[in-house]
Amino acid sequence: MSSPSFATAPIDMHVHLVGNGRRGSGCWLRIGATWWQKPLTQYMLSHIGLAGTSLDALDFDERYVAHLAKLVRTSSLYAVCLLAQDEVYAINGQKRPDLGTFYVPNDYVLRVAREHPEFLPVVSIHPSRLDALDELERCLEAGAVMLKLLPNCHGVNCNDPRYRKFWERMAAAKLPLLAHTGGEHTVQVINDDYSDPRVLTLPLDCGVNVIAAHAATKSGLGDPEYFFVWAEMLERWPNLYGDTSAWNVPLRGQHAGRSTTGLIGERLLHGSDYPVPVNGAWARLRRFISDTDWQRCREIPNVFERDYQLKIAMGFSPEHFTRIRELLPRPV
Repeated sequence: MSSPSFATAPIDMHVHLVGNGRRGSGCWLRIGATWWQKPLTQYMLSHIGLAGTSLDALDFDERYVAHLAKLVRTSSLYAVCLLAQDEVYAINGQKRPDLGTFYVPNDYVLRVAREHPEFLPVVSIHPSRLDALDELERCLEAGAVMLKLLPNCHGVNCNDPRYRKFWERMAAAKLPLLAHTGGEHTVQVINDDYSDPRVLTLPLDCGVNVIAAHAATKSGLGDPEYFFVWAEMLERWPNLYGDTSAWNVPLRGQHAGRSTTGLIGERLLHGSDYPVPVNGAWARLRRFISDTDWQRCREIPNVFERDYQLKIAMGFSPEHFTRIRELLPRPV
């Protein structure tokens, strides 16, 4: 792909780093809690171009990073925001080793980002950790550009007043919060109630720029519909945003037709949720894209480029793909 100019270069602000930790990354994975997780994971690896790669391979972590960097470099993207994933903690600050699907340490994400200029480090800190504020300071000094949490999977009620100092420090540092909203069926869910975007009220009131991952859309048919709750919240909080991560899977992208203009369009950011599959068939069936665009995009082997081109075809503006720059605490 030709290199875009700096000012107009798109950034994917929702990309997952995973690893098995066999060579010291500190990562771990627990795949197979339900019957469909292993085949789904293998399908994801095949979909992104790592067919035949075993999650247990000694060099899995290195192969995943190398392939990810190659995909970014050969796409229209300038960079991707690469996400850490903290472990689960109880409200008293004690770690819960019996819970959680995967773990990606902050140090690993920070190191990988130092080694690859196409990666921007997003850290993950459970606010119940006894060292939460200290870890936040350390990560800020190390160059973190955002903080990621899954309230429903980390068991975090972001409205708990015990977290106020944590949110206030994030607001002072201008560090955005990327928080999962809506349904979740890949990572272990601890409290479904925390899928509701209204759980983000306290950090919003503290002045944190909050990005509701997936814009509170449904992942499964039985999930509550929170998209319209999120859309109504935009009127009250100018510091609330959403992202279009995983909007090229069956359910999450169903609102794309109403999301390219107006206030909703102005508050959405581009994200893929890599390595989640990217399939334009759903946008085509909903008539969000033409048959010609569907045929063109389905032939793009690079999943980052495919997701980007599909969203252009859906009608998302150029600003949709660069808006994240306005929220990051340092120039990128």
